[in-house]
Amino acid sequence: MTKTSIYGLTLEQLTLWLVEQGQKKFRAAQIWDWLYKKRVTDFSQMKNVNSDCVALLEEHFYIQSLKEEVVQKSEDGTIKFLFKLEDGNLIETVLMRFNYGLSVCVTTQVGCNIGCTFCASGLLKKNRDLSGGEIVEQIMNVQHHLDSMGKDERVSHIVVMGIGEPFDNYPNMMDFFRVVNDQKGLSIGARHITVSTSGLADKIYDFADEDIQINLAVSLHAPNNELRTQIMKINRAYPLEKLMPAIDYYLEKTNRRITFEYILLKDVNDHKEEAVQLANLLSNKRHLSYVNLIPYNPVDEHNQYERSTKKAIVEFYETLLNRGINCGVRVEQGSDIDAACGQLRSKQIKKDKVTN
Repeated sequence: MTKTSIYGLTLEQLTLWLVEQGQKKFRAAQIWDWLYKKRVTDFSQMKNVNSDCVALLEEHFYIQSLKEEVVQKSEDGTIKFLFKLEDGNLIETVLMRFNYGLSVCVTTQVGCNIGCTFCASGLLKKNRDLSGGEIVEQIMNVQHHLDSMGKDERVSHIVVMGIGEPFDNYPNMMDFFRVVNDQKGLSIGARHITVSTSGLADKIYDFADEDIQINLAVSLHAPNNELRTQIMKINRAYPLEKLMPAIDYYLEKTNRRITFEYILLKDVNDHKEEAVQLANLLSNKRHLSYVNLIPYNPVDEHNQYERSTKKAIVEFYETLLNRGINCGVRVEQGSDIDAACGQLRSKQIKKDKVTN
């Protein structure tokens, strides 16, 4: 029998499964308390769960499947984890420290097919989707790491911006949200969770209809189709003519602010001309828009790109601001380690190929 992650079940799903197995409904709440409040790492540690139920859980599920391959610690407190999955694939998870709390960036796929030409995540094509349990387990492993340090620290925020396109793994992503948001589980508030998409317009419509308060970020990176297609292949399938109406629908349905991610690439998309175009593109939705300007983290395999100069970044920022667009320049985290998403994974895979 192939085991699956216990973390992949919502409380409702676990309750239904236990009843189907002849167990009492209340066992589900007990199990969840052990998993998410007491945070045990073995079913045998669930002291008030009867032995038959423990044996049943051990037969069908696992608690820990991710193995730490590499842990990189930055001077600013950022920690980057490279985890090995049961099938040998590698994924990245990042813990970041902010003045408002501890935020974890999770991965949703092994590899990525979106094909952004500046991104280290897409250096290796998508191998498979992660299960909901594998996504939750990233949070749990980071929390276990924090627990081991004995400082009573807790993961308070989540960003779904790691390797992969979250909206391309939509059902598992939604199960993940339901588990980490549940008050009987990790109880991480929906407004403390942000998911980023490269612009899968059809899924943005679906997400708007979910009636949840999870924050949405859209990776825009260019204000016109020609430039966006040049640096983001996804724009061929979802050009701005498809993407912007989906965003308008989301804003009208939810009345929630969207963050537009914009990586600044030297002499590519960082001119005043692009800043003006971006301001015009967002002019009719600027009351619910925020542009996050991101200095580029260089990647060896994408040496055609360089980080924008400070002067260009300031001019771009001021151009947006002067046209009424809320914006800011992202504070860098982990700049002294493999900061770019997917960079550590790519390096490790190359290293493994050499040693093997």
